[in-house]
Amino acid sequence: MNEKQDPRHVHIDAKPDLLDLHLGDVWRYRDFVVSYTQSYFLKRYKQTILGPLWLLINPLINALMNLFVFGVIAGIGTNGIPRLLFYLSGHGIWNFLAAIITSCSVTFSANAYLFGKVWFPRLSIPIANTLIATVEYAIQLIPFLLCALYFALTGTFSIRWGGLLLSFGLLLWLAALGLGVGVIVSSATAKYRDLSLLVSLFVRFWMYATPVVYPLSEVPQGLAYTLVLLNPVTPVMECFRYLLFGVGEVSVGMIAYSLILTVLILFGGLYCFNRIERSFMDTV
Repeated sequence: MNEKQDPRHVHIDAKPDLLDLHLGDVWRYRDFVVSYTQSYFLKRYKQTILGPLWLLINPLINALMNLFVFGVIAGIGTNGIPRLLFYLSGHGIWNFLAAIITSCSVTFSANAYLFGKVWFPRLSIPIANTLIATVEYAIQLIPFLLCALYFALTGTFSIRWGGLLLSFGLLLWLAALGLGVGVIVSSATAKYRDLSLLVSLFVRFWMYATPVVYPLSEVPQGLAYTLVLLNPVTPVMECFRYLLFGVGEVSVGMIAYSLILTVLILFGGLYCFNRIERSFMDTV
C-alpha cells in the first residue's frame, strides 16, 4: 500500500520548471493577495488629509489641465465628444495600465525584505498590484460617470451605457498587457537597479504615443500614424471610445494584432519572472 502524502508537506524545488507558473499556489494564497491589497491602501492613505479622495481629485485635475493645453491652446479635436468626457475617459484607462506597469516593475526591489522572510508564490505580488490598480480605477471612474450623467440630463451628449458594461472586458486586456510589461521590467531591474529610474520616463513617453489626449483620427498619415498603430494600446483605446461614444478607428486586424502581441508579452514576462525569482535573493 502506498503511503498517503502528508497534506502539511510542501515541496519546494531549488530548480523548478520554468514553464510552471505556480498558479495553483497563487490560488491557495489568495488570502495573502487580499491582505496585501488591503494593507496597501491602509499604508498609503493612513496619514493623509483627504485620503482616497485624491483618487477622485487627480483625474479631474489632469482632465482640466489637458482640456486647457490640448483643447484650448492646441485645439486638438475630440471627434465630437465633449472634451471633459474625452480626457476623463482616456486618462482613466491609461492610469489603470500605468499603475500596473509601475507597481509591478518594482516587485523584486520593493519586496526583497518580504521575500527573504517567508515563502509564498512570488507572482502573488504582481497580481495584488493589478487588483490594487483595478480598485483605484473603479474609484476614478466616479468623476467620469458624474460628468456623463450631467451631459445626459442636459441633453448635450449621451454615452452608450451598455457599452460601458462591455468596456470592462477591455480592462482584462489591458491588465494582461500591463502585467506582462511590468514583470518584464521587474525581471530586468532585479539585476540592473538603475533601469528602474527609466520606468516613469518610459510610461510617460508611451502615453504620448497612445491616443489618450487625442483621437487616432487626429494623427497625420505617415510615419507617426504607423508608429501609433503599432502601439498595442491603440486598439484598446479606440475600442473603448467606440463602445462608449460610438466613434473610433478600429478594425479586426488592429484588434488581432494587439491581442496576439499582448499574449506574447504576458507569457514572455511570466517566463522571465519565473526564471529570475529562482536566484533573486542571491543577487540582492
